[in-house]
Amino acid sequence: MFSLEEQAGIARDIRRKLEQDGQVRIRPGGNSMLPTFRPNEDIIILSPLPQTLKKYDVIFYQRSDGKPVLHRVIAVGETFTCVGDNQFQTEPGVKRDQMIGLVTGFVRNGRERSVEGNAYKLYCRFWHHTRKLRHIIKWPKYHLRRLLQWLRFIP
Repeated sequence: MFSLEEQAGIARDIRRKLEQDGQVRIRPGGNSMLPTFRPNEDIIILSPLPQTLKKYDVIFYQRSDGKPVLHRVIAVGETFTCVGDNQFQTEPGVKRDQMIGLVTGFVRNGRERSVEGNAYKLYCRFWHHTRKLRHIIKWPKYHLRRLLQWLRFIP
């Protein structure tokens, strides 16, 4: 695991490389964008930010504590609200100057895929609109598991 200082350095390096080369490929390390992007398997293609961002765009940005994050935009305004596809807690107040790059594609199983295809866009909308339902389904399962662990029924 990288320290916050190391993570901030990685974000700076990615920002610099994007400015120099116009594109960067990275492997996501966390689970927040599952199942859309698989950690340490898929390769994410980042491009410079466009003038305007749209709802459902996936951006790479840096939190105020320096931690780099890859999340989906779910609300656009003066600031942006983002959330990971595998998360339920939204992150409002993301500013444009925190943003580093836009996901324009990804590589899965050696095949490059665009985020502009209709199937991908439909999937993103479906996944976003079922977020609350997925939370309702996951919540009891998570808490039951924790209770059983506490009672030492499962490891």
